Amino acid sequence: MQSGKPNVFCHSMKQKSLARRIAPSRLQNELRAGILAVIRADLLEPGARLGEVALAERLQVSRTPVRAALVHLARRGLVRPGKRGGYFVAEAALAARKTTPRQPGPTDADRLFLAIARDRRAGKLLEEVSEGDLIRRYDVTRATVQQVLVRLSEVTAVQRKPGHGWRFLPTISDPKARAESYRLRRIIEPAALLEPGYRLAPGWIEDMRERHQDMLATPWSETTSIALYEMNAQFHEGLVAGAHNRYLLVAIQQQNRLRRFSNYDWTHGHERVVVSCREHLQILDRLETEDRESAAALMRQHLDAAAKLAIHGVVPGSSLIGRRVRAAIT
Repeated sequence: MQSGKPNVFCHSMKQKSLARRIAPSRLQNELRAGILAVIRADLLEPGARLGEVALAERLQVSRTPVRAALVHLARRGLVRPGKRGGYFVAEAALAARKTTPRQPGPTDADRLFLAIARDRRAGKLLEEVSEGDLIRRYDVTRATVQQVLVRLSEVTAVQRKPGHGWRFLPTISDPKARAESYRLRRIIEPAALLEPGYRLAPGWIEDMRERHQDMLATPWSETTSIALYEMNAQFHEGLVAGAHNRYLLVAIQQQNRLRRFSNYDWTHGHERVVVSCREHLQILDRLETEDRESAAALMRQHLDAAAKLAIHGVVPGSSLIGRRVRAAIT
């Protein structure tokens, strides 16, 4: 005779089996690494609460993918769920190092994502579009379009209109806006490195160095530009986070959000990727030896070189960057 009570054991087993079958999405993989980076950058101790709203604002996405990433981190024992809800830093998170897996080859969604960024930057897409417009223009399935629009909304590049359609949000696109952006960053980023009490979390430099070395070793393809920008944005944001000044950090996060969409379409070739990564690594080397004056000088020169390339298309003589540091700080 069957009991009217539900079989709790069977239900639990089914839930665990289902959870194992649901693999994290690409965005959730990126957010897992981002959450761990926040834990390290903010020097959070085991037991510290991880607020979904704060993480969503910090990582510039909605709460839903943050919640999903926290679930996956909890399964790995890097965070732990609280008895009354929410998630907290676990002991294992402090020892975790590189957690983002190597990216698989480009998908249809990756290619569409890049095509939309490229066409929007070139002014070939109107400010407001519908799913049908994108399906016809790019000859892709509705599922692919919906997947890309969700990704774009999670990085605040588009916004769903009330009722029907999507609207692209403002970005840094024209030369005047780019020049203003770089001038602002030139004021903030080198100064952040010189803030009293500046400190980076243990392991952050090693993690970021590994990511740059992986980028240098990765065969280049046009869709690699998306991963390149996200790594670049996290590098600059992480350095400013070391100043532990919330207003400096918010300013750089806003710049990263505004730059994101127009920078996904990398047009400067793989050679410039190599130069940029090596300049980043030079800055990390100086910070590792606590030579923050030199790191700040390198940052100014790095931003000046990037501005010339982005605004005027001028490829700077970046091989001189190290030689000019001593003059810049004396």
